[in-house]
Amino acid sequence: MNTSFEWDEDKNAENLIKHGVDFETAQYAFADSKLIIAEDLDHSKKEKRYYCFGKVKGGVLTIRFTYRENRIRIFGAGFWRKGKKIYEEKNRIHR
Repeated sequence: MNTSFEWDEDKNAENLIKHGVDFETAQYAFADSKLIIAEDLDHSKKEKRYYCFGKVKGGVLTIRFTYRENRIRIFGAGFWRKGKKIYEEKNRIHR
């Protein structure tokens, strides 16, 4: 991957405790050839924010992020059911 990532280390530690995923692992969702990117309309007030839904370690990760100075800044990540559902619907995956 040639994409640069950044995050706040305190937020990363908090996310690992709360959701069991660190941001270093989360960045691999962007390497999924079937990833889905969607704008986060609820949190795009001061800057545009997005969701990435991509497979990592056999599950679908949802990553909340923005673009800053040509870098992807990660705010949060987790294996959430809603993200998995969106990923499967967009990729037409049937269980």
